[in-house]
Amino acid sequence: MKKLFLLLLLFVILVVTTVGFLILGPATSFSSDHYELYIHTGMNFEELDSMIKKDDVLSHPAVFNWLANRVSYSSAIKAGKFEIRQGMSLLNILKMLRNGRQVPVNLVITKLRTREDLASVIGRKFECDSSAFMRFINNSDTLSEYGLDTNTMMTMVFPDTYTYFWNTTPSRIIRKMDAAAKAFWTPEHLHQAEAHHLSRVTAYILASIVEEETTRKEDKPKIASVYLNRISTGMRLSADPTVKFALRRFDLKRVYEKYLLFESPYNTYRVAGLPPGPICTPSMESLEAVLNAPETRYFYFVAKPDFSGYSNFSETFTEHMKNAREYQKALDEQMRIGQQSKENP
Repeated sequence: MKKLFLLLLLFVILVVTTVGFLILGPATSFSSDHYELYIHTGMNFEELDSMIKKDDVLSHPAVFNWLANRVSYSSAIKAGKFEIRQGMSLLNILKMLRNGRQVPVNLVITKLRTREDLASVIGRKFECDSSAFMRFINNSDTLSEYGLDTNTMMTMVFPDTYTYFWNTTPSRIIRKMDAAAKAFWTPEHLHQAEAHHLSRVTAYILASIVEEETTRKEDKPKIASVYLNRISTGMRLSADPTVKFALRRFDLKRVYEKYLLFESPYNTYRVAGLPPGPICTPSMESLEAVLNAPETRYFYFVAKPDFSGYSNFSETFTEHMKNAREYQKALDEQMRIGQQSKENP
């Protein structure tokens, strides 16, 4: 009898130890450092279990299934992006999933040109796809809450790193961007814009043109002053980057006369004033250049013929044409040399 009791006790200890090891010991079967588990909104436990088995995530999926029912997880699934680290136990995995402890997703906004570009970035990063996001930002009722329309919507998008969860809705994504934009537009910045007869929207639009005109920090305030001078005198902006935007030909190296005839509210060779919306997301540097633009008498600028990226600025059209001819001559010579190099490698 005593021997039977000992055998039974040994069996119980063995079972408890095995179960304990299965629940508390390493339970992952993948070889990488971690596995990213995406649980879509509305996904049921059968679908989740099938995905885990298909991707061979766990060493003992049947035990995971059993334990999930014991801790009432199978009926309370939370959507999101979860990181299962190499060697995690089933208990810790289930705790993480049941508590909805997601890993954050960083949305890095650098330079974007169109709403479609933004939607594409969002679609690659979040549960909502690009088409769903486009529908959201094309909704006039949605945008009116922010005092914007489909043309000006991008003026709330500032280059920055935004942190969300993977299943964040389009509404919450936009809300955080709007909060960041409002944080930039302090009373001081608004006062600087007003001093140039600009609003937060038109200042952003002008900064987007400056952003596309040059990468040289020293030239940006002077370029902003050129456009401000043109605006104040009723002169058309005649900005080449707006033509590229109108054509959606961002790869154009030279804007020929035939392109200037293109009908578009964004073609500032044909339409007076600023375009109806930004042509890219400007850097803080370009925004500051607009807000701190100096008072100048410049109305023209053209790239320097040394291809340094800097510009020659002028007050008169005669002086500007002289500078333009020098640049054109240097450009033609560069193209000629390049063509010769191709023909005679």
